[in-house]
Amino acid sequence: MSLKAATKVSMLLGQCVPCLKQNTSKFKVKRLELDENLLMYFKKDEFVYAHDPENKCKTGDIVLMEQLPQKKTRLVTHAVKEVIYPFGDITDPLTGKKVVAGKYRDHIEAVTKVYGQTKNGFKYDKAPLRGWQENKKDFTHADTYIKYHDDGKDQPYAV
Repeated sequence: MSLKAATKVSMLLGQCVPCLKQNTSKFKVKRLELDENLLMYFKKDEFVYAHDPENKCKTGDIVLMEQLPQKKTRLVTHAVKEVIYPFGDITDPLTGKKVVAGKYRDHIEAVTKVYGQTKNGFKYDKAPLRGWQENKKDFTHADTYIKYHDDGKDQPYAV
């Protein structure tokens, strides 16, 4: 499938990746593509640009996008409808439990109880929400731009 296949679908679920365009976010949409020779499906990532004027999305968020009735530009074919899961806060829709790297947090805590807590172990229940390190160590909210030359000035958000 190509990008044409992604633009035919009215709703898409994708993960936000860094984007340099204004009022637009870039999303990685996972699809399965059939290999005719092996008769097996393989994962293929496609990238879609969506109109995001309020800058709701941060890098890593899982977002629901809706197809626009008319394209804004050649690339922008969808609009951000809602942020489903903020980065690192994925919930299994069937059970309602939090998930980390394909495992339930309850399972991870049970294994930790059996083998013992390490002093450097991460505690999910005591961790602060995402965004508490904005302007300290987290710069995903800042507008990035391409650094074309080095003129001696400090350019903290240049790529």
